[in-house]
Amino acid sequence: MLPSRPNLSTGWIYTAGGGLRNAYSPYYVRIDLAAHQLTVFKSDRSLGTWKVATGAPSTPTPTGRTFLLASLTPEDATYSPRMLALGSHSAVLQTFDGGPGTIGLHGWPDESVFGQEVSHGCVRVPAAALRVLAHVPLGSAVVINP
Repeated sequence: MLPSRPNLSTGWIYTAGGGLRNAYSPYYVRIDLAAHQLTVFKSDRSLGTWKVATGAPSTPTPTGRTFLLASLTPEDATYSPRMLALGSHSAVLQTFDGGPGTIGLHGWPDESVFGQEVSHGCVRVPAAALRVLAHVPLGSAVVINP
């Protein structure tokens, strides 16, 4: 899977030269947009389920399989102490906040948004979910269901 447009892009890695290292993560994240829920799993055991806020109708959260691309801790965190970038992009916004319209998981200080479709495509999660997500290794699978 590639973190590029269009979403769900895949590529091949030339392995004949050696030097390729495989990695496995027992973690995965499932997001159910209809139920506004995020669940974190480790080896098929749920570590928790939380109500989340998802993309507004005009800026929907993209669906499909993706992965945790990066974990960022902003110096001047205005609304989230950690941002978890995914390997997918907004289908509507070509850029956002100076970046390429990457979709992410991040906290939100106002709990009244959870259970609603209000974001620019990112998934806003409660603090407890963000604490659990902080331990999920980069590269772990994320599945976003409609």
